[in-house]
Amino acid sequence: MIVKRLIPLSVLSAGLISAICPALAQNPGSNNATAFPNRPLRLMVGYPPGGATDIIARMLGQKLTDTLGQQVLIVNRPGAGGILATETIATSTPDGYSIVLVTTSHGINPSLYPKLPYDSIKSFAPITQVATLQQVLVVNPALPAHNLKELIAMAKAQPGKLNFGSSGNGQALHLSGELFKSMAGINLVHVPYSGSAPARTALLGGEIQMMFESMIGVLPAIKSGSLRAIAVSGAQRSAAAADIPTMSEAGVPGFEASAWVGVLAPSGTPKAVVGRLHADSIRVLKMPEVKELLARNGAEPVGNTPEQFTTFIGSEIAKWSKVVKGSGARLD
Repeated sequence: MIVKRLIPLSVLSAGLISAICPALAQNPGSNNATAFPNRPLRLMVGYPPGGATDIIARMLGQKLTDTLGQQVLIVNRPGAGGILATETIATSTPDGYSIVLVTTSHGINPSLYPKLPYDSIKSFAPITQVATLQQVLVVNPALPAHNLKELIAMAKAQPGKLNFGSSGNGQALHLSGELFKSMAGINLVHVPYSGSAPARTALLGGEIQMMFESMIGVLPAIKSGSLRAIAVSGAQRSAAAADIPTMSEAGVPGFEASAWVGVLAPSGTPKAVVGRLHADSIRVLKMPEVKELLARNGAEPVGNTPEQFTTFIGSEIAKWSKVVKGSGARLD
């Protein structure tokens, strides 16, 4: 009799489990994030290794590997101003195991490209803005210009003869150069590369004369004398190199252009998973060694909420829309 009564109970239990498990599988971590992560994650980067974005991604990935307890693999997929990497994540399974580190270009691209393969806001679940980065105008030491006024005078004396590089057409470093041209009243030739690292290599080799680059990407070269710093692009001097004047101080009043990086997951990622990724990212950004690393390279940690980051992205899209229209930049 006991056996006969246990059989229906076991069948009932199995039925309940089979009914519950699919629901949990469809919405992993809906009530908590304790089961996440249980396998390695990938952090996509839309630029080549060695650039400022890649440096920050690897720092973040290493620290998240420690806090999450799973390896965070850095996957570089450069091209189209970060669009290729960003599209990969937009179409990935929204489970938190595929995320992307985006830059200022994420706010520029909607105005630059007539048709993107994703919606820059609706296709993603923002996690946090990681940091803001100072840009610095650097020149090849062979160029006989030691300050901004000398550089502007040289450009005016040789219109169209000097060139500047960037990480790609219409990207933040390019638009900073266009803003410089416009505000200084000079004619420079733009030479785009597939990322800031290749552009920096070209500058070191003398293929181009100057470029705007993130402080984190060129500070070692500035300190070694391989590149000459002319001015930083922010409203204030950088704590990482307080002896370098701002563009405004050096001769172009009112000039200001800064960059940023942040992390996105695909739209539809469970809130609990986004919350876990956000919490661990904030934990990383509060680490003294991370703060020190960022400050040493001219970057400042942000660590805002997903809601704040969403609002910020929207404001960036509106801001850069005006700049892109004013520059006349347009890409297919």
